[in-house]
Amino acid sequence: MKKTVVIGASSNPERYSNRAVKKLKAYGHDVVAVGQRAGEIEGTVIHADHPDEKNVHTITMYVGQKNQPPLYDYIFSLKPQRIIFNPGAENPELEDLATAKGIEVTEACTLVLLSIGNY
Repeated sequence: MKKTVVIGASSNPERYSNRAVKKLKAYGHDVVAVGQRAGEIEGTVIHADHPDEKNVHTITMYVGQKNQPPLYDYIFSLKPQRIIFNPGAENPELEDLATAKGIEVTEACTLVLLSIGNY
């Protein structure tokens, strides 16, 4: 399974990031939730800080472009193999920086990728 960091995680069950954390766990993925506020999603802690994680396969972004620049160093420190930019989180600058570092970049919906077996 693919260790996934969900950036922009929310304890609000109406948010897509919340649904993504639940669905990733349901599909057996190791999930690390990072959000603006500490909290919890069905037993998964939402970290308000930037936990140092190893062996990260995927970062799935739920933070809008204008709020992403302070996260760049953290994102690259995780050394992900892939970054998924969910709808509303697209960022050409970060996508170019990631591509230059050899990180696969995808503009897609994590929930859809999981449901169609393309995650």
